[in-house]
Amino acid sequence: MAQIILNEKGQKMVVIDEIIFSSKRKIDWDGVEEYLKRYVGQMYVIEETDDIVYIGSDFPDEYANSKYTERAFGAVGKAKANATQVIPELIQNAINICWKENLEEKHRKDAKYGWYRCDIRFSLPKCDDKKNVIGINIFRGRMIIRCDIDGKKYLYDIIDIKKET
Repeated sequence: MAQIILNEKGQKMVVIDEIIFSSKRKIDWDGVEEYLKRYVGQMYVIEETDDIVYIGSDFPDEYANSKYTERAFGAVGKAKANATQVIPELIQNAINICWKENLEEKHRKDAKYGWYRCDIRFSLPKCDDKKNVIGINIFRGRMIIRCDIDGKKYLYDIIDIKKET
């Protein structure tokens, strides 16, 4: 179970205690996709809005193989891969939810009612070359939730991950 803490600005942050996808140069995205399959069929509630977010069968593939993921190298790729450990907590603690109309033809059916975007924050341990924890790195990102033709909201991806200073 992940720990939720407040940062110095009073914002909720999900603390990830362990690095399970450790390479920055070559992330095992097939392993990430396989790891994410454990969430399929689950649902979680965004505490800020009481919206229910489902995890559909398309989520693991989209998360691990999206255009954003293809460009996620270094610390950002490692952060995205390791955020998989705390998907429920990230959903529950998402903030600043806003809706956006779907403008892409390819999503006309699966995101007929548009998209929700919300902010997330999480931290990863920073380790030395002997795997001793020497600090933490803090990240923020945007969670993308699609509004399906069935009227439900489905987690789609996490993008715009940035390391905070």
